[in-house]
This record gives sequence, structure tokens and C-alpha cells, in this order.
Amino acid sequence: MYSNPRPHITYKALIPLVLAHAKNPCPADMSQLSNMRRPIITLSLFLLTAAQPGRADEGMWLVNRFPKDELKKKYGVDLTDEFLRHLQMSSVRFNSGGSGSFISPNGLLFTNHHVGAECIFKVSTKEQDYIKNGFQARANSEEKACPDLEVNVLLRIETVTEKVNDGVKAATAPAEANRIRQANSTRLESACSNKESGNRCDVVMLYSGGQYDLYEYRKYTDVRLVFAPEEAIAAFGGDPDNFTFPRYCLDFALFRAYENGKPAQPKHHLKWSKTGAKDGELVFVSGHPGKTERLATVAELELQRDVTQPYALEILKKLADRLLAFGATDPENKRIARDVLASVQNSFKARSGFQRGLLDPELMRLKKEAENRLRKAVADDPAKQQQFGRIWDEIAAYVDEYRAFYVEYSLLERAPATGSELFGLARSINRYVVEKPKPNADRLRAFSDAALPATEMAMYSTAPVYAALEEVVVAEWMKRLVEKLGADHAMVKKILAGRTPEDAAKHYVRGSKLADVAERKKLTAGAAAVAASGDTMIQLARLLDADGRALHKRFQDKVEAVQTSSASRIARARFAVYGANEYPDATFTFRLTYAAVKGYTNADGKKVSWATDFAGLYARATGVEPFALPPSWTKARGALRLKTPFNFVSTADTHGGNSGSPTVNAKGELVGILFDGNIEGLPNQYLYRDSMERSVHVASQGIVESLRKVYGAKGILKEIGF
Repeated sequence: MYSNPRPHITYKALIPLVLAHAKNPCPADMSQLSNMRRPIITLSLFLLTAAQPGRADEGMWLVNRFPKDELKKKYGVDLTDEFLRHLQMSSVRFNSGGSGSFISPNGLLFTNHHVGAECIFKVSTKEQDYIKNGFQARANSEEKACPDLEVNVLLRIETVTEKVNDGVKAATAPAEANRIRQANSTRLESACSNKESGNRCDVVMLYSGGQYDLYEYRKYTDVRLVFAPEEAIAAFGGDPDNFTFPRYCLDFALFRAYENGKPAQPKHHLKWSKTGAKDGELVFVSGHPGKTERLATVAELELQRDVTQPYALEILKKLADRLLAFGATDPENKRIARDVLASVQNSFKARSGFQRGLLDPELMRLKKEAENRLRKAVADDPAKQQQFGRIWDEIAAYVDEYRAFYVEYSLLERAPATGSELFGLARSINRYVVEKPKPNADRLRAFSDAALPATEMAMYSTAPVYAALEEVVVAEWMKRLVEKLGADHAMVKKILAGRTPEDAAKHYVRGSKLADVAERKKLTAGAAAVAASGDTMIQLARLLDADGRALHKRFQDKVEAVQTSSASRIARARFAVYGANEYPDATFTFRLTYAAVKGYTNADGKKVSWATDFAGLYARATGVEPFALPPSWTKARGALRLKTPFNFVSTADTHGGNSGSPTVNAKGELVGILFDGNIEGLPNQYLYRDSMERSVHVASQGIVESLRKVYGAKGILKEIGF
């Protein structure tokens, strides 16, 4: 699975974010339930003008800076502005952590099953388990409304670098400059996100601070489930096959966007290819890759290698083990833990791949050589040395600072009680009543006027909360508090109050009424209601708040501010030395990549074909989880054309967040949907390579054949042109 955290989500869906590290070694701050949009010093000239000649199919390109000349030179394809605009307007961002596309004029949405799984889980019950059994609406009236899903379509991009940096002087201290930029970004977003349009607006930092853009999105918040296959086929092979190839997954689902109670009528949608994917053809992948770190310095990579990634892997492994044990005790426990467990296992395997890259001597050698070349070019020019020479020392200093409090910050502020819906709601409510009365520019970013609609949608979600699961994840967090901070740590003593982690978890979960939406709405009436509340989870959130805010301020002032200042100056240095010929690191915003459908030779010297087929699926099926096929597929075997392409690979430069990205041919026709990358490609987080590294897609031929022969989905087939 190749998904990425969404900007505004409940805590269950935040698992992939728990220890994900962006260019900043800390990801979006969970205390704000939003992406940290990190405004940085201006560099208006740092714009993409051309791709490097002769390069591989590398690049998560901005749609308004796409290298059309390079594409024509390499593939002979003349890409028009109309093609790019159509692809942009047909593509969507699922704020559950992935991408998707419109595929009909009646608002039909196409994404991965694992991107839509949170909604599928939330509309399921013990009696109607749509994760296990699949779902198909035969009419609009049967479609299931997702409780808290937001889908965005990018409408326009405006460069606002000067506006973000307004008021920042050369002598402004980094911490103060950081606050000014965040306040300016909040004002720009709020001015754009006016109530009349209902649109969403985000200020996005690009080129490590060389540029700021304002992205305006059309927002859909009435999204309904239309179709989902059984998880046994959507995620066939489970965790063992995750991030591998060959693969055999029908990892797609269909939703529908509604406006004013009726199916949306988008002006743009993608049409399906009648022939499907082909070996060697040029394809385009449009979507929202999450966070890459290709411009990170060696010191920052070493911090990840030595501190943050090992911590992530340890925490995720222990949580996964605990969830597996919980699920093994009862079928219903297994069902309710499935969503969290899948995210934890996915994150653990992805992190393992990232760490493998950081431990690869060749990758680190290449990164050090590149950094040394830049540093030498700076040192050899007195003017550049005067301007940029101290950057790497500043980075080393902030890295040392972050090492000193990273674990405490992670456990108490950045990612406390990971997986707990109740704690996430409690902290959001507690901070909502404090932040909302403040002037807009002074609030935490998740509570700005522009961000409030998404925050409120998450706070008032009608999704079910399961107390038994809550006790497990809260107890696991409290065990880590004791283990990492010590039983004598002042905050740990306050939280546990003499109880064991298990008993403390029961106390906080069983004494909370936050599963009731009406109770949440009553509490958000004002700070007095929260202060007087006897709700135990609210009390826990209040207990953590002061220390959490102090840690957050230390992070902002001592780490984020210095890192952003240094990153922007490195961007200037790179521009001064190399010119403007790079794409920016990924930011969970719209990007476009081009690539070839292409097999590879693996590390054992074995040739891996470009595609798998249904025959391979049945050969791999053993009848035992996770290689057991659902009954519908066992029954349909004789009707299927077994040589139909099922999954395929390409050299597309993609990353977490691209899950659900439409894959189109040079005519703009759908030939597949991206759902994963292979294990060899995970270190592309830091450095793109394409010898064995591949993106993995579901072939459109396999989807159509499945809808026709397995599911009898005539209405859906007709709607998409078959």
C-alpha cells in the first residue's frame, strides 16, 4: 500500500503519519491535525525552466512547470496545455491520504481500495462487513455516505512568495520569521477560502523555500461509497506481498461526489482505454505524492538513520504485535482492529525500506558526494562562502537540538496515543475552544478560519468508536511512556497516577463519553464547558496540553525555524551554483510524472515481466490467508480470460500519497491505477533510481474483466463507457 496521511484526519488514519519525516525531520504536527505548511525565505527566481537533458524518467513535476520539451525529445510526444489542464481537473486528492480521479460526468470517483478503506470500514458493522464481503450499490439510493471524507480538485495556483515573506527582514531572528510567515500564510488561506465559494486554500512551500504557491481547491465533503471488492482480493497477499512484485491485487474502489444532495457534474473526467496498458508504452501518472527528502542534507539523513527511523520501527512493530494479539482473541476484535493494523503494518514495511536506503553505503556515498560538490563550489567563491558557508553548521546544530528532545516530543505532543480516536477528539476539542476565540493569525494552523471546516468535520464525525480497541492502543502508548521516558518522569507520573498502563487506559477510555457526537458538540460550546467536564479523556488532553504546547514551541523555535531558514539558503546556493533545473520535493500537492511501462531484472538476476495476469493469481492462491481468494473469485474462475493483464509496473517516479493516481496513456485514456511501489523503490524517498525500482499499478483490463465477469456490475461498466 502506498498511501499518505491526509492534512485533516482522525487519529486512526494518522498511523502512516506517526513517524513519517518530511524535509523537516518531523512530519505534520499532530497537535494541529494539519500539514505544517512551513513558509520559508523567498527565492522568486528559483523556478523550474527545463529538465536536465538525458535524464531518466525522474521528476514529480508541477503541472505549471511540466518539461514538455524534454518529453518530446525523449518520447516524441507533443503534450498540449489542454492535455495538462484536463488531467489536472480530472484528478482529485483524497484527504484520507491518497489520490484519485473523476471517471464519469456524474461524479464517479476512482481510487484505491486501501485509500477508501477508512470510509469502507466506517460504514461497515458487525453484521455488514463491507471490508470483508465487498460492496456494490445498484442505484444511487444505495450508496453509503462516508462520515468524514473530503475530496479536493485543484482549480488554480498563484505564486505568493513575497506575500508570505512580507515583514521578514534580513536581521529577523529565525523563530520570529517563522511566526510571521505562518501568520501571513494563514491570512492568505483565509482570504482565499471565503464562505461564498466554499473552496479550500493551502499555502504550499516549494523548492525548499525557494517559492510559495497558493493552491485553491474545489472541495467535496459529501462523498459516498459505490463499489468495493472484498479485501481478500483488493489486498491479496496481505503484508507478505506488500511492496513487492509480481502482485495480484484488485486494489480499487469507486465513490461518488455529491453537491446539494445530487451527484456532482464535473466538467472534466477521464475516459477509459478500450485496449488497456501495453508493454513499453508511455504513461502519465497524476496525483499527490506525500513527502520526499531528496534535498535533505547528510546531517538530516543521518538523524533519520540513527534516531527517528529506528524509533519509528520499534514503536510500529510493538503496536502491530499488540494489535495482532488483540485480533486473534475474537473475530469482532480482528474486524475493528483491521484499519489500524493495516496502516501500522504498511508504515512499518515502508519505514523498513527507507531505513534500508539510509543504511545503503552506496546511496549515502552519492548523497555525500553531491553535498560535498555543492559545499566546495560555495567555498571556492568568497562571495558565496560569505552568504552560504555557515548553513551546514546551522543544520548540524538544529539536528543536535532535535536529538535531545525528539522522543519526548513525539510521545507527548507530536503523536501521543497513536490510533486512539477518543484521545484525538479530546485534544481537538480542548484546543478548539482555546484557539477559536483568538485572532485568526495567532491560532494553531488547524484552527485557522481556512482549516476549521475540515477540523470540525473530523470532530463531529459519526464514525463508530470501539472502546475495546481504544483500551489497547492507549495502553500501548502508556507502556511506551514508561519505557522511553521512565516511570519517574513528571508527566508519566501524572498520567498514570499510580496505575499500570492497562488500568490507566481503562480509566481514561471507560470514563469518556466522546463516542457520542452530541457530547462533543456540547463541549465545543466554550472553554468553560471543557474546563468543567468530568470526561476522563478530556481531562487527559488537558493534563498534557501545557507541556505539549511547550514542546511544540521548542520544536517551532529551535528546530523548524532554523531548518526552514537553512533550507531556503541551501535552495539559493543550489540555484547560484547549478541554475534552475530541478523539480521540488513532494508536498502532498498535485504533481505529474511520465514513465515507461517496463519490466526489470531483480537482484537475483531473474527477469520480471511488465505484467501479471489472472492465471498467475490463481496459481499463487493457496486457500490460506492472506493468499485465500474470496468465494466470488473461486466461482468466476471458469468465466475469466486468464491471460488478462492484472497488475503491471512502470518507471513512474511516485511516492506515498500517489496511491489511487490515475495512469493514462498519451491520449489521456485510463490504462490503470497506481497502488504501490516495489521494495527496491522505497529508497527513492531520498534518491531516484530506476534499474529495479518500479511503481505498481492495477491494469484497466483487469478491472473491466473483474467488473464484468466476477461482479456483474453492468451499471458501473455502462457509466464508464463499456
